[in-house]
Amino acid sequence: MAALALTSLASALLFACAAIADTTRIAAASSLRHAMEDLVASFQEQHPEHQLAVSYGSSGSLRAQIAHGAPFAAFFAADMERPEALVDSGHAASGVRHYASGQLVLWTRSRAEPPELEELTESAFRRIAIAHPEHAPYGARALEALQAEGIHEAVADRLVTGNSVARALQQAQSGAAQAALIPLSLATHPSVDEQGVYTPIDPDLHAPLRHGCIITRHGSGDEAMARFAAFMDSDGARTILEEHGFRPPE
Repeated sequence: MAALALTSLASALLFACAAIADTTRIAAASSLRHAMEDLVASFQEQHPEHQLAVSYGSSGSLRAQIAHGAPFAAFFAADMERPEALVDSGHAASGVRHYASGQLVLWTRSRAEPPELEELTESAFRRIAIAHPEHAPYGARALEALQAEGIHEAVADRLVTGNSVARALQQAQSGAAQAALIPLSLATHPSVDEQGVYTPIDPDLHAPLRHGCIITRHGSGDEAMARFAAFMDSDGARTILEEHGFRPPE
């Protein structure tokens, strides 16, 4: 019996290892979390033979991980510059494709009317959360918008940074901050939408939020990745992205 149990355990471990080996790993910016969950689910309905696993973080931290050898087959960033940097450094197996554009919004919890950007100077906004500008494109664009609106100096000592847009949102949800500058794609998720209100930020106040992706050198020859890349060009994928607040590429 003991020998049979050991044999069964060994078989289970081998099966698990094989499943992990057959899983294609993707790196995606935190702004994409809800959209990517739906994209992967739709893709796997069409291709149940392929398994995808997605890791989320700031575009800057994910770029660094790929540059240091992380085995991601693709990188979906919240900007074009970081995928382009991986192309330049020889870590990509494709050029950069612009797959969507994002929208920055000002989100506050449990407020009847959404605030305007200039209202952040009011004393009620003791802390304002943004993603870290050096690592997250939405954080950099948030700073640009505050500067263009002429209020950055007035609110600079109230800014708190999270390592990603997801963390910035969490700070506002918890009450640690009274507002957050985050992607529309996070603000419109049902679990967030029911908690607060948001105001779109005029895109003329900051540089464009063009999102780019690449297949990495690790993903070269990966059949699942090739099929997922083709799926991302489909009308179905574009519809999912638009449902989550992204604009289609030019």
